[in-house]
Amino acid sequence: MGTEIYYFSGTGNSLYITLELQKRIPETELMPIVGLLDMDVVKTSAETVGIIFPIHLAMAPQIVIEFLKKMDLKSAGYIFAIATREGSQHRAFADFKKVLGKKGKDLNSYFTLNMASNDPKFKNWHPAAAEELADIESEIQNNLEYIQDIILNKDESHEKDTHFTVHMPLFPIFSLVLPVLNKFYNVDFYANSKCTGCGTCKKVCLSGKIKMVNGKPVWQKEVDSFFCHACLNYCPEQAVQIKSNLFLKSYTEENDRYSHPYATADDIAGQKNNLKYFQSNWE
Repeated sequence: MGTEIYYFSGTGNSLYITLELQKRIPETELMPIVGLLDMDVVKTSAETVGIIFPIHLAMAPQIVIEFLKKMDLKSAGYIFAIATREGSQHRAFADFKKVLGKKGKDLNSYFTLNMASNDPKFKNWHPAAAEELADIESEIQNNLEYIQDIILNKDESHEKDTHFTVHMPLFPIFSLVLPVLNKFYNVDFYANSKCTGCGTCKKVCLSGKIKMVNGKPVWQKEVDSFFCHACLNYCPEQAVQIKSNLFLKSYTEENDRYSHPYATADDIAGQKNNLKYFQSNWE
């Protein structure tokens, strides 16, 4: 019955892991979550089902959790999840297990991979340099070899996360309030005078929040953001910015940007067109 991998990626880290894993696991079909959001029920047809996503504010993106709730997993005898992150602790897999438990399913294995940060709003942030990216890539390939063997053998893997780089001593307590923080978490985007009206931000916007008005992007208040930072990082002029507010001083005007070296704007936008894009553009 093969393998289905459902994935969500804003700037390419999770997409890269998805594509690399597809190379290693025979008969794997890729299913972009964004392209399936309009469905009331998503019925799987594979024996092995995986979900790959980035960590947002120490949790899985809310759309990934909501998508998981809509999944009909009757075909799945083995379920795995992979989270990509800069290095923070997270509670994503505990949330997954809770949702799956209500469906009579379990999360058979789960893995967290450290990758480069795509969040340039913080002071002294900088995109990963070539040497750092090479080190990350080497570690990723080693981890993927280990992960592929576990998935192919349908082994159980519930290893404790010991590879986080941002230590939070009170994380078990902090994690209890994360759903509330996520609910009210918000950042406002705008385009500065460097904007040329090229429309790249609209193209890569996975939530449909951006529309072009008189040749300039407008972030529609009535449309929820997925907080994927695609618009911020793929703007060719680095014109897209995050506004500072009472709780956050943003440094996007000063900082550079990051997207995965092997993920183009077209690759990110392709998630909205379901899997046909990748069948024709990736070997």
